[in-house]
Amino acid sequence: MPRIKLNFITGNAHKLAEVQAILGSTVEVKSQTVDVPEIQGPIEDIAKEKARRASAAINGPALTEDTALEFHALNGLPGPYIKEFFNALGNEGLNRMLDGFNDRTAESVCTLAFCSKPGAEPIIFQGRTKGVIVRPRGPANFAYDPIFEVGAKTYAEMEKEEKNRISDRYKALVKFQQWLIENHQQQV
Repeated sequence: MPRIKLNFITGNAHKLAEVQAILGSTVEVKSQTVDVPEIQGPIEDIAKEKARRASAAINGPALTEDTALEFHALNGLPGPYIKEFFNALGNEGLNRMLDGFNDRTAESVCTLAFCSKPGAEPIIFQGRTKGVIVRPRGPANFAYDPIFEVGAKTYAEMEKEEKNRISDRYKALVKFQQWLIENHQQQV
C-alpha cells in the first residue's frame, strides 16, 4: 500500500514528532497550523468541531488532536481544559491541586478527530492511559509529562520510544492507523 498523505493540524513540534514516529511508514504526516477557536464541552465534541473547522480552513482532509488530563479526585477536571490550567499553574500548581485529596490517580486522554473533507462528519479515535499525579520529575519539555507517572516513571523520564509504546497518543494513533488501512484510503 502506498504511503498515505495526511494533514495534521498542529503548531506543536513535540506532537508532530510523536505522530510521525508512531505512524512511521504507513502515513506521511505533514503539519499545518490553523487557528481555530475551541468550543467548551466534552472532549469528543471539542475534537469534532476543531476537525470540522480545520478541514474547512484548509479545504481538505484534516486530522486534529485534543489532549485532556483527568484527575479522578476532581471528577475529570481539568480534562480538556488542561492547556489553560497548565499555562496558568504549571506542573507544580497542577500537582498542588490534588494536595487535599487521597486520590492522585488520573488519566491522560488523546482524542483524534479526522475530517475527510469540508462538511464531512469527523470520526473520533481515542486513547487513554491511567497514571498517577506526582511531584515533577524529568525534563520539563512537554506540558504535564513531568507529573504524569505510569508504572515507575513519568512520561518525561521515559525515552521517546518507551513513551510512544504506551501513551494515550500512541493508542489513539494506532486506532486511526488501523482505520485507514481497513478503509483502504489511498489518498487522505
